[in-house]
Formats: sequence, structure tokens, C-alpha cells
Amino acid sequence: MLRASWKSLLGRKLRLFMSAFAIILGVSFVSGSFIFTDTLGKAFDGIVNTVGDVVVRPEVTGSSFEQRPTAKTVPGSLVRSLADVPGVARADGNVSDPTTFVVSTKGKLIGGGGPPGLGLSHNDAPTSAGDPPATLSSGRWPQGEKEVVLDSSTADRAGYTLGDTVQLVTSSATPRLSAKLVGIAEFKGGTVGATLAFFDTKSAQQIYYGGKDQYSDAWVTAKPGVSAADLARAVQAKLPSGYQAVTGDAVAKESQDSVTKALSFINVFLLIFAGIALFVGSFLIINTFSILVAQRSRELALLRALGAGRRQVTRSVLFEALVVGLVGSTLGLGLGFVLAIGITKLFAQFGLDLSGSPLVFRPTTALIAYAVGLLVTMLAAYLPARRAGRMPPVAAMRDDIALPESTMRWRLMVGLCLFLFGLWATWLGAFTSADHGSYWVGSGVFGLVMAAILTSPVIGRPVIALLGTLYRRVFGAVGLMAEQNAVRNPRRTAATASALMIGLTLVSMMSVFGASAKASVDRSIGENFVADYVVSNAIGQPFSATITRELATVPGVQAAASMRYTGSTIEGNRSWTGAVVPDEFAEVVPLQMKAGSFRGAGDRSVFLDEDKAAALDARVGSRVDVAIAGGKPQSLTVAGIFAKQAIAPPVLVTQAAATAAGVPVQDTATYILRKPGASAATVESALAKVVDSQPSVTLKDQNAFAAEQRKPIDQMLYIIYALLGLAVVIAVLGIVNTLALSVIERTREIGLLRAVGLSRRQLRSMLRLESVAIALLGAVLGVLLGLGAGWVLQRSLADQGIDVLAVPAAQLAVFVVLSGLVGVLAALWPGRRAARLDVLRAITTE
Repeated sequence: MLRASWKSLLGRKLRLFMSAFAIILGVSFVSGSFIFTDTLGKAFDGIVNTVGDVVVRPEVTGSSFEQRPTAKTVPGSLVRSLADVPGVARADGNVSDPTTFVVSTKGKLIGGGGPPGLGLSHNDAPTSAGDPPATLSSGRWPQGEKEVVLDSSTADRAGYTLGDTVQLVTSSATPRLSAKLVGIAEFKGGTVGATLAFFDTKSAQQIYYGGKDQYSDAWVTAKPGVSAADLARAVQAKLPSGYQAVTGDAVAKESQDSVTKALSFINVFLLIFAGIALFVGSFLIINTFSILVAQRSRELALLRALGAGRRQVTRSVLFEALVVGLVGSTLGLGLGFVLAIGITKLFAQFGLDLSGSPLVFRPTTALIAYAVGLLVTMLAAYLPARRAGRMPPVAAMRDDIALPESTMRWRLMVGLCLFLFGLWATWLGAFTSADHGSYWVGSGVFGLVMAAILTSPVIGRPVIALLGTLYRRVFGAVGLMAEQNAVRNPRRTAATASALMIGLTLVSMMSVFGASAKASVDRSIGENFVADYVVSNAIGQPFSATITRELATVPGVQAAASMRYTGSTIEGNRSWTGAVVPDEFAEVVPLQMKAGSFRGAGDRSVFLDEDKAAALDARVGSRVDVAIAGGKPQSLTVAGIFAKQAIAPPVLVTQAAATAAGVPVQDTATYILRKPGASAATVESALAKVVDSQPSVTLKDQNAFAAEQRKPIDQMLYIIYALLGLAVVIAVLGIVNTLALSVIERTREIGLLRAVGLSRRQLRSMLRLESVAIALLGAVLGVLLGLGAGWVLQRSLADQGIDVLAVPAAQLAVFVVLSGLVGVLAALWPGRRAARLDVLRAITTE
């Protein structure tokens, strides 16, 4: 039996490789995602471990959601006093800012797509490993005002050499600065795309703290023989309230946890698409082995007659599946390295540079890759293998193998149950206030897709019949044969079409969701955007509040109101929060007030949207505890309740309260109102001059602002389309494989048709029409399911701002047309092989 299985495999290498291709793609996604995230994690480990023995910093509370960048500092007097603590060898203050970016010689911003732009003070304090965090490769360290040292990668990308004047922009009170490049440094842990600009300590304090004797944190170095833990306890005992001493290892662990959390999102995102590819690929494997078992019916019957048992036959088919899974997993693991390199280069376009980090391959990645590949292949091949073992020798020797009718009834019953569950779950998630609505919608959509897969042999017949009517009228007898071939084995046709249906369901769902999100953005801006201009940072970073003050002084500007985004906890519940100056904000962004007013509100006021107020059972005059940016809870008075709108977060506090809580004085967006009668062109030109010196800050009118808000949605859709495209490729291969195996299965029939006068051209047309019928069946079912799934997804997110349903009818129609073209292309190779068959040999084929 083993020898027979090997011969069967070697005799069908191409067909089995096409089945393995689905495993190759799926496993490559699994292994590639793990290789990439392990590489990224290793690169970040080098960075987060470059800290001192003990770090003294302002006390932080709350989760990472609330812990936004803080403006709290460590006084210089406190840093100097730490040197007297027993066990301390030295104490060094550090100034750091994550919003300092280098402007290239061509006026372009370097970095900013994700990794921070770090402005740092330089000193020779050692890390916990005893080495300095950075070393010079050329030049010297900065020694006075207007001198800077850049890391080598940043200097190279920006085009600067020693002696050049470097242009920088910051979000501090000094938004623009220039300094002479006096040195090039190498950071010990690598920069991973971050940009580093080193200043001497006095200059850094002048830039970021207005010359005050303050530090972001302090490194305390232990004397020989003193452990970091003991030193941290000794230092903590000397610190006043509001400060904490943490070991360098603990700080590194915090950073690693934060990185791991961010990387887990990337991993989950990629693994979802790997799962989709493997799920779609399972249909290809099931079809391939089902057809091969049917083709080998006489061979299997002979083996049974010679004494092979049912289990031996089943194991023979499963052995072939095992080999396919091993080959597919091995090739997929290798392709995973290529995919990891591709993902690395893609992320480099967003500023995450891993060029200096070798790929990290862990044994667990190989174990997971093989486990996934083998498991999917064996499960997909189990049913065909089981059918092969249950096939009696006499029945297997027949020309046609008829499937039991009870199998179809079972599929219909299970499909109906899944359909009812899908309707209930999507209704629960989209139209009720059930918790975790998105999970219910996802479960419901999955149930509906599975119901469509199980019942597609029945519900697909009207689609095939409609196409058959067209086929008969246009192509005559050839069209009739194509229709009959498509419905000859409804399970096979449905399984092949289902693979394409899954891909198009997801693509169509995301198309509807994306169109609805963009339509919701447009309507929200159109209804609520009163300001004439918006100034914001194109890279998602805050910008200097000095820019807002300069914009407010431009002739023709009536008012300029800024908003600062942060996180907060209000009565124990986390919420995005905006910090505003109430009177200014009310003038430029007049939100629809349900109760209360922005006018005349005090510094200890808070404003809630109607949903947040209802959740807290708060009214105007109520007092609520708000912990802003991880600070201590403040008792604030509800001064107003406004209608929920996309332009404002659900909680608004005053900028005075936010500053007291440690929120940096940096603006996220500034809304500008032009004076009545002022020339739009003149005012816009003057505003542009203010922001021109800030490459990261952009000035937009209403249309440009709407386009900027739509851009991330389009970028997300393009990435999802590209990843889902792999599932569609697998589905197309499924159609090719099914037709190719069908040609072999119908060799005698094709010979007879050719003998009675069917031309090669007509034969190719028949297979082409059959392929188009399969593709259009998958397309129609996929688009209909995607349309429904997109609708319920939009409804489930209506209270989060996606409150407009938009159906991209033209785009969905293009999907159907492209599916028809895919059917034509998928039939080229099988049609060519069928047309080249020798008629006499085909007729005599057993």
C-alpha cells in the first residue's frame, strides 16, 4: 500500500502541487508574521535595555491608554540630591522629547511615519550594562548652544555631513531651530527608524523647558556591589511624593510589554489573513482529493479485491495528504522568509527601519508552521479519504459514483441552522445594545458564510440555470453542454465556487464598510465643520502651541481654537478626551448643545457627549471624577452636554486642567475662523507662511480636511484588498485545478464528443463557459453576502460615527465582471490540454 501510494503521488505531481500551493501561501503568512514580529521584537529589545541601573521619574498611574506623554519633570535640585544617597555612584539628569524631527537638506521631514523623533540631552552616564548608550563614529559631542549630534542613519537620510547646519522642528515652545552638526553617533541598541538628535544639557533645557533647571528623568548608577533593587528602595525612601524610583530592568520590562502588545496586533492582523488563505485552500484540497479518489475508483477497488482493508485505503489517501502537507509546509516556511523581508521593506516605507537587524528565526516558528500546514491538509483530506475507504469494490468499479442523497439533506439541515444562527447573531450585534456587538456581527457573518457554503449546491442552481439560458441562446449546443457539466456534480461545483465566494464576501464587505466610513466622514464634516481652516500634523504627532498663537495673530483671523487629545478615566471608564479653551472652541466649533454651555465655563469644568452623559447618569451641575493622562483623579463639574459628533471626542476638559495633570502644551489640531469680509486668498496665504517652516504641519480647508480624513480609510482598504487577493488567487487556482482534473475524469467523454464532430474551438469554449459559470456563481453569492455583511457591520458601528450606509454599486459590479474574466483565464490551460487530447486514445481510455 505504501508503494502504491508513492506511485500515485509521483503520477499526479502537478495536480498535487496545485493543492499544496494553498498550503504554501497560508503557511508562508503564518511563518512570515512570526519571523517579522520576532525580528522586530529583537530589535526593540536592544533599545529598551539601554537604561541606567535605576530610573527616577514622575510617578505614573493608570493603564497605557491614559499614560500619554507627560509634561511633568524632575527638578535639578532633586537630581543633585540623589548623589548623596548611600550606594549611589552618580546621578545624571536626562532631557528627552519624542517630537523632535530632522528636516532634510531638501526640506523633507525625516521619519515621523511611526517611530519617534527623539531630542536628547547628552551625558556620559552608563547604562545598566556599564556602557554608554551611544558612541561617536566621527566628530565630537555637542558642547554649547546651537550644536547637535545626529545618529548616522538620520544624518545619511537627511543628507547632512559634519559642519552642516541642521534644521529641526519640535512640538515644544521652540517649534523651529537650527544647529551645527558637530558629530555622528551610533546608538547601542539600533534606532529601528527613530531619529536621534543630541544636544548638550543646557541647550536641551532651553529648547524644551525654557531654560528651567528640569529633567525628564534621572539615571542613578549604583556603586560596585550594590544591587539595582536595593538602590531603588534606598532612592525611593529619599524621594518626595509624586516621584518614583524604578530599576532599569523594570523600565525595560515595561517598554518590552508595550512593544509586545503593539506587535501582537500586527501578528493577529497577519494571522487572520493566513487563516483565511488556509480556509479557502482547504476547499481546493478537498476538491482535489475528492476528484482523485473518484478517478482512482477502479484502482482502489482492485486493491480492495486483493485484500486491502478499508482502513488501509483510507490511510493510503491520508498518506498522500501527509506528503502534500509536508511539502507545502516546507515550501511555505521558506517563502515565509521572503514574506518577512517584504513586510520589513513595507514597514520601512512608514519609517520602521529594520535594515540593520537580521531576521530572527525561532524553532517555535517552524513547529507552528508545520503543525498548521499538516493539520489543515489532513483535515481537508479526511472526508475524501473516508469515502475512499467506505467504497465497496463492486460499487467502485462502476463508471459513475453516485453520492447518497442523505448527504445533501444533511448539508441543507445544518446549513439552515447556521443561516438562522447567522441572522440572529447579526441582528443582535447590529440592531440591539448587546455587549461586544462586533463579536456578534463577526459570528453571525461567519454563520451565514458557512450556511452559504453548505447549501450552495442547491442555492447555486438558479444562478447556473440563468446563465444556462443565456448560454443556450448565444452558444447553442456548446452552451447547453457547459450548463449541464456545471450542474453534473453540484457538490464539486459548489465547493469550487465557495472558495471564490469567501474571498469576494470579505472584499465586498470591506468595500461597503469603507464607502460607508468615507460617506460618514463627509457628512459629519459637512454638517459640523464651521471653521474655515484646520491646521494639524500630517504624521499624527502634536505640534507646538506656539504655532497656534502665531496663527491667531494673522491679520484677518477672527479666532483660532486648538484641541489637545489625550486619554482619561472618567468614573472608572476609559475615554478619549480633548482639551480645549471653552470660549474659543465654542466660537469656532459650535457643537450642538443639549444642555449647558461652553460660554463662561471655569477651568474645572468637563463637557460630555450625550451618550457618555447617559452612561454616567450625569447632568449639568453633576460632579465626576476624571483622571487625565494617568494623573490623580480630579473632581470636575459637568458644564455642558453636547450632541455626539465625529469632530469631537466624547469627553472635553479645559486646557488648564489638562496642563495641571501633566498633558504637554502641544496642540493636536487648530480650527481657524476667518473674519467676515476678510479676503480668503490673503488670509490663506498668510496662514500658509506660518506653517511653511513646519514640514509636518498642514493647512487645510473643508474639502482638503475631508480628503485627509478619507486617506487612512483608503490606505487600510488597499492593504486589506492586497492580503485578501491571496485568497482570491487560491480560489482561481481551485477553478483551474477542478477543470484540469475534470478534463482527465471526462477523457473518454471528450473523445466521443470530438469523434461526433465537436471542434477543438468548441471544446475550449465549452470549458471556458463552464469555468465562467463557476466563477460567476462564486461572485454573485460573494457579493450578495458581502453586501449584507457590510450593512450589518456599518449598523453595528453607527454609534461610533459610521452612521451613513453607502453601497459602492459600481465597484461591486466590477468585482462580478472581473470574476467572469477570471473564469475565462482559469479555463485557458485546462482547455488547451483538452483540445490536444488524441481522439482515438481518449475514446479507449478506461
